[in-house]
Amino acid sequence: MARMRPDVLAALLEQPIVAVLATLRRNGMPYQVPVWFLWYDETFWLTGTYARLWCRHLFANPRCALCIETTEPVARYVAVECEAVPIEPERADIWPVSRLLVEKYVGARGGDVDAFLARMRTEPRLLFRLTPRHWRAIDLTVYTGVRGDRRGSRSGGSAG
Repeated sequence: MARMRPDVLAALLEQPIVAVLATLRRNGMPYQVPVWFLWYDETFWLTGTYARLWCRHLFANPRCALCIETTEPVARYVAVECEAVPIEPERADIWPVSRLLVEKYVGARGGDVDAFLARMRTEPRLLFRLTPRHWRAIDLTVYTGVRGDRRGSRSGGSAG
């Protein structure tokens, strides 16, 4: 497997790209949604509102996963299994981390960070701190094939 170098991983996590969050529904089926994320203080941070389905899922079951992928300038992806903890505004100041998230996504594109934050403050916001439990970080620029993939291609099997 083409594992990602730590410096490449750090650079990928700083980019303002959208991650896909996977949560679990009550019936055990996965639910996926695109989210902004912040890698800060060795954890992932997400902001949401109490009404959002994915937030309600994390309250019911903290197990989740993030998939972060980019094809620019080259193909790389990170899949991280996590455990989520809600950070509610009654117990902690959620706005410093929320500001960092907005600066990453809105500020990086020249948007008005303060105006965006002001709109966010009108919503019932909270943060989730996602602690990584298992990482898969693959750099496809140096991918040489996994033994199982190579065996399947030699025997005429499909790799799907």
